[in-house]
Amino acid sequence: MAKVGIFFGSSSGVTRGAAELLNAQLKRSELIDMEEDFDGIEQFEDFDVLILGSSTWGQGDPQRDWVDPLYDLSNDRPDLSGKKVAFFGAGDQKTHGEHFLSALGKMHDLFVSLGAEAYGYIPTTGYEYEFSLAEREGKLCGLGIDDVNQEDLTEERVTLWASQLKSEIGL
Repeated sequence: MAKVGIFFGSSSGVTRGAAELLNAQLKRSELIDMEEDFDGIEQFEDFDVLILGSSTWGQGDPQRDWVDPLYDLSNDRPDLSGKKVAFFGAGDQKTHGEHFLSALGKMHDLFVSLGAEAYGYIPTTGYEYEFSLAEREGKLCGLGIDDVNQEDLTEERVTLWASQLKSEIGL
């Protein structure tokens, strides 16, 4: 049975809420708050599946609790071959549509460059934004949560995405 870690950074609570909903859906996963529970990039080695959550800030940057871990990953370049990874996060597609979910795209590119295999791509249908580094061939490289404009869709999106991950990864 695959060991699943849901690692998340959350400033306003939206990504935390999505992580908790996901954890309830997946049942056998472990929640790791990047601010309180994260001990270092070696912690990624403890899990077969990494589900990574971050909101997008500024010019498409990951949430602040991800800054040091992503820097360490970029510099140390650990081999993540054999790891399965999926991404989720919060964004505001109307006010910040020029960078919607771009943090997920940046994280995706880093983890894939280290050998991890990405899962959880979703159609862009139902989202309206100008640009996103998370978009890959007409899909988003992870689950987008927009509690500013589409809060009523969050629970359904998380539930559907959890089912998709169960199927794709075999959880």
